[in-house]
Amino acid sequence: MSWRQVVITGCAKLDYKMDYLVVRKQEETKKVYIGEIALLLIESTAVSLTTTLISELIKKKVKVIFCDEKHNPQSELLSFYGCHDSSLKIKQQMLWDEEVKRMIWTEIVTEKIRNQMNLLYKFGYGEQADMLKAYILEIRPGDETNREGHAAKVYFNALFGMDFSRSADNDINAALNYGYSLILSVFNREVVSNGFLTQLGMFHDNMFNPFNLSSDLMEPFRTVIDEKVVSMSVESFGHEEKMSIVDLLNKEVYIDGKQNTLNNAIKIYCKSVFAALSERDVAEIKFYKYEL
Repeated sequence: MSWRQVVITGCAKLDYKMDYLVVRKQEETKKVYIGEIALLLIESTAVSLTTTLISELIKKKVKVIFCDEKHNPQSELLSFYGCHDSSLKIKQQMLWDEEVKRMIWTEIVTEKIRNQMNLLYKFGYGEQADMLKAYILEIRPGDETNREGHAAKVYFNALFGMDFSRSADNDINAALNYGYSLILSVFNREVVSNGFLTQLGMFHDNMFNPFNLSSDLMEPFRTVIDEKVVSMSVESFGHEEKMSIVDLLNKEVYIDGKQNTLNNAIKIYCKSVFAALSERDVAEIKFYKYEL
């Protein structure tokens, strides 16, 4: 099972040799077994890759993320054919029942707000957490009254101050955006690996968003990033802070009664949501928890 998060910084040449990723730098050469790699983050624009390596990484379903000149996630590798029966899966995806999608989206939103509520309790914001608890009870099918949006305002203002805005250009938002982009990429990998299209979502339906389904699925996992950013007390967002966020994929959580890394929990969760869509049963969904 893949588990490594490999980060490439500075000038390097990446090649493939006998199931290994070969990293050649001026001062040294290192090899990493590809079967152990879950994520390859190329943080520098001064990195070159061979097409042979790219092909092998795709075959082994390694998530590859490319960063821009500011070292922020910019793009990723996605396979055209995530699994052997992707044509069948895409046909099924296009026929997913609208009412079932509404039911599943309701469960996802409820779990997202519940995680936000628990995080507020953890950091001592009991009054605001109680407000989110009330919002959970008010959620209607498909969240047609937008309890998610109301909860988000209370939640972010509690964590980062009443003047905080998600559209502001500051280090807190830079850290949140970095983490959300990382999580989104992992969900993109799981959607494609299971044979589905990232573009066709359950709730998100933006013609300019190529990752609507992944955006749906990732919502309950945003709090993992939020908790880390609050704990870091971000004053400047640099390389060290970015690597601590990348390392969250190794964080231990519980899902389906067992302890797993966050990376593996995302795999299990995605498969459970797809099973719920196929079986038309929201009881199939398996959400993660920090504690049993």
